[in-house]
Amino acid sequence: MTSRQRQIGSVLTARIQNYINMTIHTRLQKYVDTLNLLPDNQDKFLWIMDFGKKSKELNESLKLKEFEVPGCQSQTWLVPHFIDDKIYFSADSAALISKGMVCLLADVFSGSTGNEITSFDTNELKDLNLSVLLTPGRNNGVHSMLNKIQYYAKAPS
Repeated sequence: MTSRQRQIGSVLTARIQNYINMTIHTRLQKYVDTLNLLPDNQDKFLWIMDFGKKSKELNESLKLKEFEVPGCQSQTWLVPHFIDDKIYFSADSAALISKGMVCLLADVFSGSTGNEITSFDTNELKDLNLSVLLTPGRNNGVHSMLNKIQYYAKAPS
């Protein structure tokens, strides 16, 4: 095993530990609660951008066409990692708001089985109130991110 493989393995192991006993609903509620603490939409928008800024950058070797999210206004990547029966996601984008959103969604759905992801009612994401925070184009990008997550969830691991 190369040092790079050990590094990736240790990062994924740490992420796995964070997701034990957490459901999609629990992880989503964590973000809903955080955004609801902020007094206005501008602060929420800035929080999402800051979340993107603080999120780990995706290794250049993973910024491949096959991992790009079509329909986003800026280049956005969503990489699945299949471990046992769970899917974990790494994400990145060229724009901070898109990066914040794709990293948030990657976190919400990481550590779930394909069945948990496909059976999740995406209408629950409305609790994030993104429609008032994002432009229509960015909202379409979020929809494309969700489609990509669903696509990976249906893929054989």
